[in-house]
Amino acid sequence: MNDWNAWQRSWDRQQEWYMPDREERFRAMLDLVEAVAGPAPRVLDLACGTGSISERLFTRLPAAVSVGVDLDPALLTIAHGHFAEESRITLVTADLRDPQWAAALPEGPYDAVLTATALHWLDTPDLLRLYGDLAGLVRPGGLFLNADHTPETDIPLLRAADEAFQQRRRERELAEGVQDWQGWWAAAAADPLLAEPVAARSAVYRDHKDGAVHPADWHTARLLDAGFREAGVAWRSVSDSLVAAVR
Repeated sequence: MNDWNAWQRSWDRQQEWYMPDREERFRAMLDLVEAVAGPAPRVLDLACGTGSISERLFTRLPAAVSVGVDLDPALLTIAHGHFAEESRITLVTADLRDPQWAAALPEGPYDAVLTATALHWLDTPDLLRLYGDLAGLVRPGGLFLNADHTPETDIPLLRAADEAFQQRRRERELAEGVQDWQGWWAAAAADPLLAEPVAARSAVYRDHKDGAVHPADWHTARLLDAGFREAGVAWRSVSDSLVAAVR
């Protein structure tokens, strides 16, 4: 698979295997961007991966521009290939765990900062510091939107039923040939175009581990503490939510 667009699509499909409502959360995210920032927003695509959010942003709002930031050399390689002829996006390599990460960005402020299924990798101290950083990058009246895992502790029966249902779906789709995380990365490592950045990724994430997962109300409270004027849940499923904050 030597087509960068095909690699981008395969990444999306692999992610949808875990999150079948992925497009729904993107739609809710872009609804708010358009409602608050209008038809030509300047967006920071945080932990952008292959650029899934930016691609949908450009389809929805053709006058938008985006700065995509990530650390993963393999996913950024795909993003560079996929957006090779796209002038509306700037791709930046930076580590969100580094307190100086924002120095690598084009100068702000931004109308909106968007991220999905990424910040749960950060340890809590890094996430709290990042929220403070973002409050300084978003313009007054601008948005921060984070679609991520935010399991609630007070609905154990619903969580158990949903997880069992999703597990049955994942097993069925895996049997039909859909790639999971391990399968996708194995295929990427086998492609000569991606073998080197996949190997480099192993060094970048040598000490990588899951961070702490918090419920949505924890995130909204911390965003208010960081300097956002308003924060709440704009969309949710049993296990995930879209946390929205206005600067």
